[in-house]
Amino acid sequence: VSSCHQNVVFFFSSLLCLNLISLILTNKQIRESNEWSNAMIRILQISILCFFLVAGISISSSEEEEETIYKILQDNGLPSGIFPKGVTEFTFDGETGRFSVYLNQSCDAKYETELRYDTNITGTLSSANVTDLSGISAQDLFLWFPVKGIRVDVPSSGLIYFDVGVVRKQYSLSVFETPRDCVAVRRENEVESSVLSLHRVDETLGRNDI
Repeated sequence: VSSCHQNVVFFFSSLLCLNLISLILTNKQIRESNEWSNAMIRILQISILCFFLVAGISISSSEEEEETIYKILQDNGLPSGIFPKGVTEFTFDGETGRFSVYLNQSCDAKYETELRYDTNITGTLSSANVTDLSGISAQDLFLWFPVKGIRVDVPSSGLIYFDVGVVRKQYSLSVFETPRDCVAVRRENEVESSVLSLHRVDETLGRNDI
């Protein structure tokens, strides 16, 4: 149900409830008879019914707004574990398939290989396929190669393919079924700072062998 449709249903449901209550309150026969207490009971019943109706519409709308990038991947025939845990924000254009995914920090996640995720990942999503991908790198022989695309066979062969430019790497699809934890990437200056600290400690101990 679209958001616009939900708003229309909400409006007319509220209007109907108000009209029913108004009819009861303005009914002369009810006011002049001994059925006033029964009328108040009916008003209470209508109010309770309206409350649950409006609450149901609100819950449905809230659930729709909670759509995640992981669910969008699954809806397009791709495993949700392509992206790691920790996605803070995302945008997705259902017409073009363009998406942007945002993380708090660059991080590494361990699968059959190690993948590195930038803070911003972009690409184009289609059925069982991601193209024009940027922001993900795969490690091979201690080197990092940018992943340009991801593909899954239809029907599924149990494999997932990563296009790293020179070759296509294939992995078990089951490995990517769920998002993995992602460890923050240590920047070069942080590594240099750690090495410098060790160097100073060794100098203090009289061992300048780093």
